[in-house]
Amino acid sequence: QAQLVESGGGMVQAGGSLRLSCTASGIIFGLSDMYWFRQAPGKLREFVASATSGGSTYYADSVKGRFTISRDNAKSTVYLQMNSLQSEDTGVYYCRSTRTGTTYWGQGTRVTVSS
Repeated sequence: QAQLVESGGGMVQAGGSLRLSCTASGIIFGLSDMYWFRQAPGKLREFVASATSGGSTYYADSVKGRFTISRDNAKSTVYLQMNSLQSEDTGVYYCRSTRTGTTYWGQGTRVTVSS
């Protein structure tokens, strides 16, 4: 059974950094496109970043230059390094995997940025 487990969330002051991790099991990680999404209080879930199985990365405009997504296929883990955090980055961050139309989501990890 597929499972994605996020970790690394917490509370940080504006300008600080956090690194999120998402470890997958039960999927062919190396062939899966991996994503980070987030959901702020009262808002819809939104795309943050993705790392494809082919090695390409994509970012939402709001995080370009501040966040970096990376993946370690040997560890079945995708990371999100978040620098220069702002209060607008507060929310629950979710990991997602997609392969051949099948999608799995993690349970999320909460990030709170205090100003």
